[in-house]
Amino acid sequence: MKILFVSTTGIFFLIASVIPVTGQEKVDARALFEGKCSICHKTDRATSQKKIPQEWQITVTRMKDTHKAPINDKEAAIITKYLSDNYGKEPKK
Repeated sequence: MKILFVSTTGIFFLIASVIPVTGQEKVDARALFEGKCSICHKTDRATSQKKIPQEWQITVTRMKDTHKAPINDKEAAIITKYLSDNYGKEPKK
């Protein structure tokens, strides 16, 4: 029973962290990434890699569409940008 409560509380705080406060949408991309992606695997599975933005987009789309990660298109875009900005590499020229 305590585990369910803690889990529910964690989900509440994750949702609360992405709800607009002043009419402008404020999203904590790191919290979104950690909260959603850690449902299925440890976050270091992603953060130990360096990919170009297009590779991150392919990865996040695969998680969403093939593996049914619980994210919508908007969240997928936010997570992709977060990963690209923080764990990206420059495309080869």
